[in-house]
Parts: sequence; C-alpha cells; structure tokens
Amino acid sequence: MTKKAERTTAYIIETVAPIFNKYGYVGTSMSDLTDATGLTKGAIYGNFENKEALALSAFEFNRNHLLAVIDEKLDVDGGALDKIFNLLRFYKQYDVFTLNLGGCPILNVGVDAQNNNKLLAAAVKETIKEIEGKIALVLENGIKTGEIHLPVPPLQFAKQLFTMLQGAISMSTMTRDRKYLINTIAYLEHLVQKEIKK
Repeated sequence: MTKKAERTTAYIIETVAPIFNKYGYVGTSMSDLTDATGLTKGAIYGNFENKEALALSAFEFNRNHLLAVIDEKLDVDGGALDKIFNLLRFYKQYDVFTLNLGGCPILNVGVDAQNNNKLLAAAVKETIKEIEGKIALVLENGIKTGEIHLPVPPLQFAKQLFTMLQGAISMSTMTRDRKYLINTIAYLEHLVQKEIKK
C-alpha cells in the first residue's frame, strides 16, 4: 500500500468512525459515508472490501482510542487505589470524552451489532474483556502490595465495577441525564475507599 493510499484509508476510518458509532451498522448509509468523506463510493470501497470491513475498522479506531486512554489512566504513578480513582475520574467525564466518537463505542456498537453483525459483536465482547482484564491486573497488584483486599477474585470485582460503569453510561445516554453517571461514580469511589482499601 502506498503512503497516499495509507493516508486515504486512515482518513476514511477517522471520518466515518463517529458516524458508524452514532447511527449503527444498518443505520449508516453509503450516502452518509460519501457525504462525510467527500469521496465516491468507488474510492471508499477501493480501500475496504465491503461495508462490514469498514464498520469493523471504524469500531477498532474508536476502541483503540478508548483503550489508549484507559491505559494512560491506569498507568499513573502511585498504588492500585490511585490508579482506580484516576480511572473513575475519567469515567466521570466519559460522556464528554465520547462526544467526538459519536457516543460510547462499547454501548452503541455492542447493542447495535447484537443481531446483525457477528464480527462487530465479537469485537465489542473482546474489548469488554480487555478492559476488565486491565482493571483486574491493577487490583491483583494492589492485593500483592497489601494495599487492598477483595471479598471476591480480582477479575470478578473488575467485571462488577465495569458493569456498573457501563450501566451508568447506558442510563445517562438513554435519559440524557448525567446524574446516573455522576452518582454511580460517587458510589464506586465510596465503595473503593470504604470496602477494599486496607
């Protein structure tokens, strides 16, 4: 692939990622994509095998951006609690962070793809597992250093924590009320401080 072709492919993905995320795989039309990119259908499909391949690349673009930020939040100096609190602070502003992405890629694509795109649905499931694994690793390290104690295995706690975060995102998105997100984060901060901190 030439440098120009690589730049065109990257431009297409970056431009259409928020559109697919906002309107879904089925809800995104070819005219949505050509209007946004300023390219013809032929130019777009010259870079991608089909709409499914483009949608998957668009999800991966948003996913990689999200995972990079989560890595950054969990990589702060300090112990496990510092890392978890930093992650929770990020999620307190998650609705603002995802504005340019067209909303939460896990929620939007996960729900949209369930019954119409197995590849996208599998990619979302894999992303969820990856995020839960990152949180579990921080918790495991916190147990090893004697900073925290958990009543359940780290991965189980990480899954529950992430479930509550995604539930809050879902409710905030559907009701257009940030309080679902803010109140859930406040509860999780309290839980971490009072229940798992040694």
